Amino acid sequence: MSGSAASVAYAARSLAVVLRHQGRQQMAERVTQHAADQLEKTGLTTRMQAAAYSQVLCTCAYSAAQAGDRDHAVEMLAEAKRAAARNPGQPLAGYAIGITPAHVSLYEIGVHWSLGDAGAALHAAHGLHPGQFRTAERRGRLHTDLARAWWQWGKPEQAAQSLLDAYRESAAEVISRPSIRAIAAELAARHPGIPAARQLAVIIGTHR
Repeated sequence: MSGSAASVAYAARSLAVVLRHQGRQQMAERVTQHAADQLEKTGLTTRMQAAAYSQVLCTCAYSAAQAGDRDHAVEMLAEAKRAAARNPGQPLAGYAIGITPAHVSLYEIGVHWSLGDAGAALHAAHGLHPGQFRTAERRGRLHTDLARAWWQWGKPEQAAQSLLDAYRESAAEVISRPSIRAIAAELAARHPGIPAARQLAVIIGTHR
């Protein structure tokens, strides 16, 4: 009803997140792909359109990875990078973050660990640091995605430290996300000799 392709794309992205959490990854992928296709038809002539296009492609790539669609996920990430390179990264009016190449790389970490490629996920993280992200949620997400990759690669010490870093940036990313909390609990149970794992045991024990 708004007539704004960018607004429709952001709404589609939100819908896709809900669908993905319901285990409907393929539908989430289709929803975001359709939104990206419609947005691309505008010519991406405004910063809002370019930012929305990059953001929805990132979400599409992540949904594709969760659905096991490696080729589509990689293709969407590459297109998202090209779109993000056109945006200087300053926040748009009414939005907390700007979409930058660093944001796309953050999604790239998640895409690769979702596809079971921890090495590629950690490679995608090279050059990233918390200062590139304006919100505590994104900074925390950087550390939790790294923790997933380290854990997938069989590196418990690095995984535990990444979860501690995530907790310091945004406690909810560790204590309120079931999948992340499960990793923290497993680290604490299986690797009590690691100092960071012992700290995680205390953290999750006090937030039951």
